Parts: sequence; C-alpha cells; structure tokens
Amino acid sequence: MKKYIAECVGTFVLTFLGCGTAMFVGCGTPAGLLATAVAFGLAVVAMAYTIGEISGCHINPAITLGVALSGRMSWKDACGYWIGQVIGGIIAGALLLLFAKVMVHPGVAFLGANPAGLGANGVAGAGGVWGACLVEVVATFIFVLVVLGATDAKFGAGKPAGLAIGLCLILIHLVCINLTGTSVNPARSIGPAIFAGGAALKDLWVFICAPLVGGALAALAWKGIAPKE
Repeated sequence: MKKYIAECVGTFVLTFLGCGTAMFVGCGTPAGLLATAVAFGLAVVAMAYTIGEISGCHINPAITLGVALSGRMSWKDACGYWIGQVIGGIIAGALLLLFAKVMVHPGVAFLGANPAGLGANGVAGAGGVWGACLVEVVATFIFVLVVLGATDAKFGAGKPAGLAIGLCLILIHLVCINLTGTSVNPARSIGPAIFAGGAALKDLWVFICAPLVGGALAALAWKGIAPKE
C-alpha cells in the first residue's frame, strides 16, 4: 500500500508543480516555455530521490505500463500504481483550480475555451487529434525508453537515473509544449482536464491512449536492444 500512496503523492507533486508553472508563469514566451519545461523535469528529479526507493517513482501510467510489460513488476502492482497516479493527478487538478479561483488569476477565464488555462493538454497546436496522437506516441516512446534504460538493474545509471530521466523530460517539453502542451503521462492529463472541461475533456482520450501506446512500444524496443550480459 505504501508504494501506491507514494505514487499518488509523487504524481500530485509533478502535476501541481508542472501544470502550476504553466498556469501562473505561462508558456507564451520563450522564458515561460523554458520555465515550464524545467518545472516538470525538476519535479521528476525531486520525486525520484524522494520516493524512488519506495515505489521506483513511476508517477506516470505509461511508465508503469512499460515496466509491467518488461516483466519488472506484477500486473497487480501496476493496477495499484495506476489508481494512485490518477488520484494524485485529480487532487492536483482540483487544487490548481482552487488556486486559480481564489487568486482570480486571468488564466481561469480560459477554462473550457483554452485547455492551457489549467495546464491541460490540447490538440490544436499539433494540427488536430491525429497530429497530437503522433506527437504523444513518439514523445512518450522516447521518454519511457530512457526510463527503462536508465533504471535497468544491470546496465542502468543507478542513483543518477532520476537526473537522466528528469533532463529527458525537460527536452521533451521543449519540443512538445507548443504542439500538445506535452502530456506523455495520462495521470498528469486526467486531473487538469476534468476541471478544465470543454476541449480539454473532449480530447482527453488522446492523452490517455497515445502515451500508453508510446510506453508499450518503448517496452518492446527496450526488450529488443537491451544488453543480455
């Protein structure tokens, strides 16, 4: 149970800090975009060194799927992780909405009309649903592949793995923020979308399905290229 709670807390921290930066700093300028990318990456690094020894710090259903498909965890634990991750994302989304309303932040006016108003994801920047699917599959594939390689029990990076993973997430955000808002994480998308409503909720399936496909492909790729000795 502690593992599942750790995943809930970790996903909450990632979603709250990452999406909160997108909300209150904004991504409309190069500086804001960089700040948001760094916030997501640093949140992963911080949680990796906080809960890594408890749950492995997946804090992302796509990573959990990749790990399960790689045979590194049971499907029972995977289900527990998914539940904890989604709950953590939802709590973060609710708190971000509360902050926006209490602080009368201009971003709250965009809820429903502009998914970015609550740090949610959108498809318009990628040219529509299928463009967004492609972006998220490719980005999640890269991210989960790095996770699987960096955390490999025999050939991984060991303790520095959290840093490698966080830096990779920063790079992915730099490329994808203006395209989809960068999900690569269904739980991070579910929480804000529920409270943003509108287009964010309508297109939420993209940011659930595409990252999971990317995670599954990464597991398959890692199985093919992982060192055997």
